[in-house]
Amino acid sequence: MENDFLMLSNYNKWQNQKFYALCDELDDVTRKKDMGAFFGSIHRTLDHILYGDIAWLERLRDQSFTPRDINQMMYENWEELKSNRFRVDQEIEDWVLSLTDEQLKQVHTYTSNVDNKERSVPYWALVHHIFHHQTHHRGQMTTLLSQLGIDFGSTDIPFMPMFSE
Repeated sequence: MENDFLMLSNYNKWQNQKFYALCDELDDVTRKKDMGAFFGSIHRTLDHILYGDIAWLERLRDQSFTPRDINQMMYENWEELKSNRFRVDQEIEDWVLSLTDEQLKQVHTYTSNVDNKERSVPYWALVHHIFHHQTHHRGQMTTLLSQLGIDFGSTDIPFMPMFSE
């Protein structure tokens, strides 16, 4: 399973590099404009994806979690959001490389920041969830970028550079 997670980590990094490069071309007003998405704007959607990654890394890698308001932006400043995104992408890759079969077979108990309920879930399922969460919200990003007439290219795994070279 570690190879699957490494591929997903590489996919995450590839997609973030593409999306952030496209969004770099937008002005701050456009990035922060409420376009009717679940989190409103491009900026808030990207901030939320990063929020989820940080929260799950704190829970799974660090065995800690700093509760935050899920609707509160972490990074108002575009450059700060972008630099933290790429830093966390590297942290995710490093963490994935450190995972062991023994870890993945464990059950992880945590308290949800969404509904404040305690859950016990296999560790491997929560690692999958990190990548599923990213992909879910990047799907919303494709809609937002399409509404602006921006071609974001393929988001399909077989188009990843590692398979195209």
